[in-house]
Formats: sequence, structure tokens, C-alpha cells
Amino acid sequence: MASSYSVKLFSGTASRYLAEKIAYYYGKPLGTVTLQQFSDGEMSPYFEESVRGCDVFLIQSTFPPADNLMELLLMIDAAKRASAKYVTVVVPYFGYARQDRKDKPRVAIAAKLVANLLSAAGASRLMACDLHAGQIQGFFDVPVDHLDGSAVFVPYFRSLKLDNLIIASPDVGGVSRARAFAKYFGADIVVCDKHRKRANEIASMQIIGDVEGANVVLIDDLVDTAGTITKAAKIIMEKGAKSVRAITTHPILSGSAYETINNSVLEELVVTDTIPLKQESPKIKVLTVAELFAKAIRNVHDHESISTLFLQV
Repeated sequence: MASSYSVKLFSGTASRYLAEKIAYYYGKPLGTVTLQQFSDGEMSPYFEESVRGCDVFLIQSTFPPADNLMELLLMIDAAKRASAKYVTVVVPYFGYARQDRKDKPRVAIAAKLVANLLSAAGASRLMACDLHAGQIQGFFDVPVDHLDGSAVFVPYFRSLKLDNLIIASPDVGGVSRARAFAKYFGADIVVCDKHRKRANEIASMQIIGDVEGANVVLIDDLVDTAGTITKAAKIIMEKGAKSVRAITTHPILSGSAYETINNSVLEELVVTDTIPLKQESPKIKVLTVAELFAKAIRNVHDHESISTLFLQV
């Protein structure tokens, strides 16, 4: 049943390219929010229209720089102080999610800290896509709508009609993600077991499973330097695979990642637009999550289940 209070969609600076598409699919224009800045860079966003009693959705991914997160926090605070009924933060890419546990002494758990910041600012709800680890939902004391990127990836890969398909995880930690994706195709999975010396640097890697003559699809939630995914692709081809493609929801693509991908054996890297590409690449195909988020926003506002947006096996 539809709610009586109105929906208002607003975008942060960094995610406006995506927010405009979400608003188009939702059928409602973006509201006007202006970001004033002092000469030293201090931000002061303000809404140029009333949000009193409204169901406000603030769209902003928290990829670098950290200003994107700070701007979102200030927008949440401004909306709450302007008497918005609900403030849902729509964070297609939830940054700092890789720091979700103490994997060595004396480190921060940044994912929990960011969750605390969003809650403290006044967020009523979080909506995100393909969190780095599902348990991050438990870091929040407000409802979390965790959307699944498979909703956009599966139809695309079905259209390719690849025979002898095998799904690969680029590391042991991504096995559950690979297995879930493989179910849609009734495919087997293989695992790339990697050992790191330090962050973003792989010491060794080996393939667990048989890829001889297969069309292999590597799947991960994000790609940063592209070192892991391109090295995995190289080893898979050396093991006799017919082709290797890769799926990753969040294209961080820092440093020399574009060059690494262009020079790799990957047929293509299929990503979404949760993060904007810094440059074009003939090997990178972008699928949009805008319609998925628009449907989720509508369901949340109408108090309907978002599980209808998940693909059924």
C-alpha cells in the first residue's frame, strides 16, 4: 500500500550521473540541493525546497575522496534538521567496506565506523549494492536493503549464450559469491587461491579445479588495481580455458588498472555504474543499476518487499 507522504530524491555531487538515471526510472525529478564551500574547502549543503514530513532518499556512493562521505553526512543532518520524516541513504558503493574486521593487531574496523557515522548523522535506513561482506549489514542498527548485482549481470551473461560455462572466484573469500552466481546457470565453480605479501600485492596464486576447454567467468564485488583478477585470468587461460571474462560490481580501478586490464587476456570486464569510470576502455562494459535502485526505492516507500527484485534460481 502506497504511503501518503511524498518521496523526494536528492543527489550528492559525486553520484549525480547515477542519481539522474535513478530519478528517470523512478519517474520523479531530482530535488535541488546546493553545495556551498568555504574558501578552505569546508562544505555546507542545503536543500532549496522543503522536505518537512517527506520520505527523503539521498543518493551518494562513498568512493574516494573522503569528501563524498562528509558531504553525505552533512546532507543527512540537514534533512533531519529540516524535519524529513525518513532519511534513507542510497549508497550504491559503500566505501571502507574492505576494513570489516581486525585481520591484524592495532587496526581500525572502518566499515563499522562509517556505519556509526551514518547512524549518528540521522540515517533511518541504508540501501546499498553488493557489500564487500554481507555481515556489514549487522554493523547498522537501522534497516539495510542489500541489493544484488546479479539482477543486472545474469541477464547479460544469458544473452551471450556461452557453452561449457564455469564460474571462478578470484580468491577463497569470494567462494560463496561465485557459488550463488553459478546457481543461476547450473554451472560448476573453480577457486583461485592467492597469497598476499601486503595489500594490493600478490605473492602467489593457483587454480583449484579444472577449466580445460571452458568459458570462464571470474566474479568479484570490486576491482581496485586489477592485479588479482588479471593474474587469475592469465593462469586460467594457461590451464586451457577457451575464454575468460570478469564481472565486478564496483569499478574502483585505481593506479594503472586500466592499462593492466587492456593488456590482459580478459575478453571483457563487465561492471556497473556504482562508480563512474575515469576513462574509456574497449574491454570494459558498463551495465546500469539505476532501474534496480529505482524499483527498490519505490518498494521501500510503498512498504513492499524488496525480495521481489532478487532473481530466483
